[in-house]
Amino acid sequence: MGVHVGEHVISLDMKEDGASLNFVSHAHSDHTGGVKKGNAILCSSITRDLIEARIKFRLNLAEKPKSVELISSGHMLGSSQLYVEMEDGTSLVYTGDYQMQRSPAAEKIEVRSADILIMDSTYPFPNVTFEEKEEVMTSIQHYISKKRGTGSVLFGAYSMGKAQELIRICNDIGISPIVDSSIEKISRIYSRHGVELDFRPSAVEERIDRDYFEADAWIVSMGRLDKVRRMVSESGRRIFTAVATGFARSRRFSTDVQFAMSDHADFRQAIEYLEICNPKQIYTRGSESAVFAKNLRSFGYNAMELRPDIGLNRFIETYA
Repeated sequence: MGVHVGEHVISLDMKEDGASLNFVSHAHSDHTGGVKKGNAILCSSITRDLIEARIKFRLNLAEKPKSVELISSGHMLGSSQLYVEMEDGTSLVYTGDYQMQRSPAAEKIEVRSADILIMDSTYPFPNVTFEEKEEVMTSIQHYISKKRGTGSVLFGAYSMGKAQELIRICNDIGISPIVDSSIEKISRIYSRHGVELDFRPSAVEERIDRDYFEADAWIVSMGRLDKVRRMVSESGRRIFTAVATGFARSRRFSTDVQFAMSDHADFRQAIEYLEICNPKQIYTRGSESAVFAKNLRSFGYNAMELRPDIGLNRFIETYA
């Protein structure tokens, strides 16, 4: 389901037959379906570097058509929205994943007015809201500070994006957390692109340096949480497990504490975005797109689910 721009068809975060350019909004693996060896992709240079940290070939960055711009989505470092000026003067924005609240480890979102908006639908329900990110960050810092005298706080986190936010949160209270090798690799790319991160690497998949057992905070990939918990506990150090994710609003994790800190927009943030963008037509995209469109309509917005079985151009022709 691509966007036709002059002689190009631009795919949106997915593989699409016939696409001449592949837009990749950010480096999380569920949005890199259009990345293939030899393909020309549209993304930020930061997103390219982060993707290349996971794959075994170099990416070819395409030259942007004159009518296309990439603007920050605020979701994670390097994440972008696609902004297009059509030949008839109609403007279109595809948000990809976005958030209106400022991340401690990413650029601030830019919101532009547009005629047509294709919008992420991760959190489609009006009753699901997140606290201000600054408040959640302060709660995390208070928890670490409270526990540091009696043990270590061990966070399980996604290695790209959330882990770097947690490092910054620890740094702001004078703590340099221990991180595993996968988080170290991504964090060094963040540092190279101007996000200062102070951390101590540990190859926990092999062994843990005994000098690290007394650390105040650990941040490891989610799949290594239980292993590191056992290893540190066996050293005699008391360990407190934690996660920080928006899904803490809807599910219970097997950790001592969980913080609802999301890098996605909730419904309230979506409305904030819409008030600035002021689109004439909204198309919702994602697993909850039908629900999101219905709820937006109940708030008076002209919203429709962008179904994968109907080409985007047919929607735009209907709008025009």
